[in-house]
Amino acid sequence: MVTEGGVVRWVFGEPPLSQTQDLAAVMRRVIGLATSLEREEDTIEVLVAQLVKAERALVDLVPDEARPRVGDDVGSDGRVYLDHARSIGAFNACFPEYQIQVVGDRATGTVRFPLAYEGPPGLVHGGFIAVFFDCIIQHHNCDVGRAGKTTSLAVSYRRPTPLGTDLQFSVLRSEDGDRISSTATLMSEQLVLCEAEMSAVAGDRTKLPEVSPRRTGHAL
Repeated sequence: MVTEGGVVRWVFGEPPLSQTQDLAAVMRRVIGLATSLEREEDTIEVLVAQLVKAERALVDLVPDEARPRVGDDVGSDGRVYLDHARSIGAFNACFPEYQIQVVGDRATGTVRFPLAYEGPPGLVHGGFIAVFFDCIIQHHNCDVGRAGKTTSLAVSYRRPTPLGTDLQFSVLRSEDGDRISSTATLMSEQLVLCEAEMSAVAGDRTKLPEVSPRRTGHAL
């Protein structure tokens, strides 16, 4: 947990390394470029070879156990668990990136989906839109210090969502006991593209399992 401006932000896990963030950004861009090629290129062949070489080197630098060091496994030989409360796309290219501003029970922001998230021609795959809504709504919950497990997420696709376009979104949340309800809208200017409704059960920060910090030296 981190306190900012008198608000306790929900944090669960370690922050990503700056190198991991740099890698995610480059990978996202390269995937878009590679999927736009008209023919096989030597550059891609060289890149694949370099990545295979890097993969072999990295295998020796991480724990053998794939489970994260959380809860009952906090003292295990598993891997470090990164905080997934907010901005997952900053360190994992499989998740979209966005900018968000939180003011109490309201949040607004912008997002631009790159080519890596294409489904129909020139449009965003609907599955990535659902992931996006899940991310921004839980980011909002975590920033106000009251978050928990998602129990339902319903997405309504009003219009196709274009790639490579600056889009706007808004989120509104409310609470009833331990139940959190959120509605979110994705727009292009004033045109509604998609809407989402999410329900979550608020968790108790004092009951969160222990998370192991990063370890120095080689993995156990």
